[in-house]
Amino acid sequence: MSMSDPISDMITRIRNALMRNKKTVKCLYSRTNVNILNVLKEEGYITSFAVSEVSKNIQEIEVTLKYFEGKPAIESLRRISKPGRRHYTSVVDMPQVRNGLGTLVLSTPQGVIADHKARSLNVGGEILFSVM
Repeated sequence: MSMSDPISDMITRIRNALMRNKKTVKCLYSRTNVNILNVLKEEGYITSFAVSEVSKNIQEIEVTLKYFEGKPAIESLRRISKPGRRHYTSVVDMPQVRNGLGTLVLSTPQGVIADHKARSLNVGGEILFSVM
C-alpha cells in the first residue's frame, strides 16, 4: 500500500510517542524525513536520530525524543501544507509562530530549513509544519 503523505505520518508518530512519554519512535525512511529531522535536531527539539536497514532496500529512522524535567521539548506539531492544499509563502509574508518562540519548517530551493534561516537567506517556500 502506498502512502499519500509520509511527512504527516512521521509527525503523527512523533506526536503520539510524545503523548505516551516514549524515549524513541521509529519512522519510515525518506530523504525529506531525514532533512526534516536534521532541522528538528539543529533547533533542539529532538536529541538524535539514526537510519537503520530493516531488510534489503528497506530502511527506517529511529528518532530519540527530547524531554526536559519530564516534559517533552515539543509542545505541539501542526502540519500546515497538505497534499490537498499546499501553502507557500514569501519572506515578506512569512508568519511567526508564537512571536518567534516556535519554528516553521519550510521546503525551499536551498533545502528543508527553519524559518529564521529562510529569513536570513531571503528565500520563501512551502511551509511544511510548525513546531512549538
